[in-house]
Amino acid sequence: MAAPTTAAPKASASGAPRKQNDTFNQKDKPTQVRLSNITAAKAVADAIRTSLGPRGMDKMIETGKKEVVISNDGATILKHMSVLHPAARMLVDLSAAQDIEAGDGTTSVVVLAGSLLSAAEKLLKKGIHPTQIAEGFQNAAAEAVKILEDISIPVDLEDRESLLKSATTSLSSKVVAQYSSVLAPIVVDSVLQVVNKATDINVDLNDIRIAKKIGGTIDDTELVSGLVLNQTAITSAGGPTRVEKAKIGLIQFQLSTPKPDMDNQVVVNDYRQMDRILKEERTYLLNLVKKIKKAGCNVLLIQKSILRDAVNSLSLHFLAKLKIMAIKEVERDEIEFICKATGCKPIADIDSFTEDKLGTADLIEEVESDGSRIVQISGIKNAGKTASIIMRGANQYVLDEAERSIHDALCVIRCLVKKRALIVGGGAPEIEVSLRLSGLAKAQTGFQAVCFQAFADAVEVIPTTLAENSGLSPISIVTELRNRHANGEQTAGINVRKGAISDMKRENVIQPLLVSTSAIELATETVRMLMKIDDILAAR
Repeated sequence: MAAPTTAAPKASASGAPRKQNDTFNQKDKPTQVRLSNITAAKAVADAIRTSLGPRGMDKMIETGKKEVVISNDGATILKHMSVLHPAARMLVDLSAAQDIEAGDGTTSVVVLAGSLLSAAEKLLKKGIHPTQIAEGFQNAAAEAVKILEDISIPVDLEDRESLLKSATTSLSSKVVAQYSSVLAPIVVDSVLQVVNKATDINVDLNDIRIAKKIGGTIDDTELVSGLVLNQTAITSAGGPTRVEKAKIGLIQFQLSTPKPDMDNQVVVNDYRQMDRILKEERTYLLNLVKKIKKAGCNVLLIQKSILRDAVNSLSLHFLAKLKIMAIKEVERDEIEFICKATGCKPIADIDSFTEDKLGTADLIEEVESDGSRIVQISGIKNAGKTASIIMRGANQYVLDEAERSIHDALCVIRCLVKKRALIVGGGAPEIEVSLRLSGLAKAQTGFQAVCFQAFADAVEVIPTTLAENSGLSPISIVTELRNRHANGEQTAGINVRKGAISDMKRENVIQPLLVSTSAIELATETVRMLMKIDDILAAR
């Protein structure tokens, strides 16, 4: 037993050296991991950089199901992109976070993050420690937010003109830019309809419903009073399509014969038994319809069912005889909105079908316009704070992109409800932040001064990209902008339509403060997180 123990050290001393854990000796591995992360994240930022601003390009995305999406909305493009690298996926999540927080500026936040990563890469090559870069960027971002708040303009929700200007600015970079004069008032009025101007600090956009119909143009889009349903009334059995003084019932059970849970077969070998089965079915359905009529209901909304038919021809016949208007295929996610809009309550069982669960309206009718049919409910009593928008367009691609554009504009007005302040657009706030941070950098010492200056230079990517996408010379435009801002013109920005620099406030290019502040904060957080990663490990 003693021999092997004495021989082992000799072998190690004379032969090959014992393999040690050299994790701490790999000085260049963390650097390689960081550079790999930065390269992957910058690739995502560069992919959507051309979509920034009113003159930004659109992207055509073919999904796995061979569906085509055409959009220049950053969050939509990144959501559909197949991103594999974990660091690049962080930028996709960053865009989604901006979409939730502010709703607009989803392209800007990714472009800004890409620019900050480029700045961080240069600082790393100078030998500054990643933790110091992260700390320096955090302090610079905090100062940038203070600068933006300093140059912001307070806004009151009673000031409809300012709200309209903000919505128009948001729509100006979309496919539907030429229809902004039609869509902006619809967006502003729909939000003001569902919000309490004095007390509310947020808006639930689920209270605003957009019904999309192919036919007509976007000019025909309208905000309707009351409620609009995509579904149509069932007329196959001669049921009514117009009901005055309506009592609305929303049922979650089916007006058809019950089915057992398991598949089974019943063999009937006698016509008298067949008659008896049919009679039982007739009696069952008649009793259901009579109970509905007894509660005073004359308009019936039926939730979509995947298990069995919502209605059959016999129940439709009974409903038509009793002059009850029937609308089926109501989606599960529409139930809450319909209940809030009409004041009715969902009924899961015929025994609990009572008059107090019904909603009331002056008129429900099926109307046809531009080749499509919709059910419109107007004069609703005890209506909740909801709004319905009917959107029309030539094809599904236009409708989908118009819906995304309206959603972004609704989010802009929601931002103004959350934080009631405006700043000008056109790259003006970014240049002002860059100039003031450069001034602050001179007052800092050590690595903080270098990080502040790098952050200030990185923020200029927004006006530079705006100029590039508009076909202007970015160097001359940004230099001129710096000069104007140095001379005290805080609201000077890039006018992409005229191809020159002008006063953005006079041009009515304004946006919510929250969009810019959240973009800077979220982009900086993501960059700090990427800076602190020094290894990528695969889990089992």
